[in-house]
Amino acid sequence: MKALVSFFNRIMQRYLPDPFLFVIILTFAVFGLGLIFTDNGPYQMVQHWGNGFWGLLTFSMQMVLVLVTGHVLASSTIFKKGLGALASLAKSPGQAIIIVSFVSMIASLINWGFGLVIGALFAKELAKKVKNVDYRLLIASAYSGFVVWHGGISGSIPLTIATPGHFSEDMIGVISTDQTIFAGYNIFIVVALLLVLPFVNRFMMPSKEETIVVDPVILQDDIQAAALEKEAMTPAERLENSRLISLLAGILGLVFLFYYFATKGFNLNLDIVNFLFLFLGILFHGTPKQFLEAVLNAVKGASGIIIQFPFYAGIMGMMTASGLAAVMSEAFVSISNDYTFHFFTFLSAGLVNFFVPSGGGQWAVQAPIMLEAAQSMGASIPKTAMAVAWGDAWTNLIQPFWALPALAIAGLKAKDIMGFCVLTLLVSGAIISIGFLFF
Repeated sequence: MKALVSFFNRIMQRYLPDPFLFVIILTFAVFGLGLIFTDNGPYQMVQHWGNGFWGLLTFSMQMVLVLVTGHVLASSTIFKKGLGALASLAKSPGQAIIIVSFVSMIASLINWGFGLVIGALFAKELAKKVKNVDYRLLIASAYSGFVVWHGGISGSIPLTIATPGHFSEDMIGVISTDQTIFAGYNIFIVVALLLVLPFVNRFMMPSKEETIVVDPVILQDDIQAAALEKEAMTPAERLENSRLISLLAGILGLVFLFYYFATKGFNLNLDIVNFLFLFLGILFHGTPKQFLEAVLNAVKGASGIIIQFPFYAGIMGMMTASGLAAVMSEAFVSISNDYTFHFFTFLSAGLVNFFVPSGGGQWAVQAPIMLEAAQSMGASIPKTAMAVAWGDAWTNLIQPFWALPALAIAGLKAKDIMGFCVLTLLVSGAIISIGFLFF
């Protein structure tokens, strides 16, 4: 396994470009595929690209806030002590890899945004505590936990079809989560991944000669507030250094969260996760000045999300409006039978996800095709939906789109972790396939 990992790492280090160049190359690839496999001309493909270019603005801002608020929260003294205490459980590099993989998966099952940030933050704390642990593998292990998110309680596809009024209700009705998230095949996949992936990551540990460690000093991001005598402060400076203002703002946020959870239950979504991180950050940093300094420090890592997500939105525009995503899906349906249908649905979703990295967006594209095919074959509709969901989650492992927040927190490049993620992709793909073929 170590030889295989070393091979994948060399390939990724040599040939995987920067994520911005990757999305540019992907843009031209989809443009060319659209010309070849659909009846769209060059001018039409450009129109689809431009019309979709700003389609992810809301989501882009949410992802920036995931990164910034998570980073701000992690830089607070209270939160660092908590993560540090948890990190102290690991006494060796192998234990660190196993623990970060497991914690990341559990967090991702609760909420994908929560898992994405917590995994990377926890990995950084482990790197400070555990000597001789490979930092690249530590971050890759944290990111690998993200693969389970669509099988958890925040999975967008199973939650969509469980909500009255969803766009395919006329075709399939409302499907409760006991047929999707809590179904036997899904529980098998989740449990198998929870048991297997941490040890797969552990066995990928490179030899001592190839291990890349990071100086814990580099990972420190303490926010040092300038000490001022109260007598020398201006009225404005007194407000900036007021603990009362931060306390009142924090309490305001916590009261709303209490109301939200009391009325809606434990229904985490990206906005609520960001809201929670933001107001805990305000509280934990003590003063507005320290909080804003933490924000300034955190924003530096958000450039990749800001500049790259519009290009992914343009790719999604070409994929959906040209019909290319439908062509890909129909190709897999054409080679399926009633036994292999869910397996090929999973594979097709994994391929489409590489170009349309959005669970909700992908479901909108693939649902009409896959659901109609499932009905004609007499295949399970809930299982079909989950096959699309797992395909969407699966290839995220080698899709820089989702890795950007974790990479920004870690201070790494995509090529640093993708060699490890390739092997995780192969193992998790085998487990998920077994779930759809035999359960």
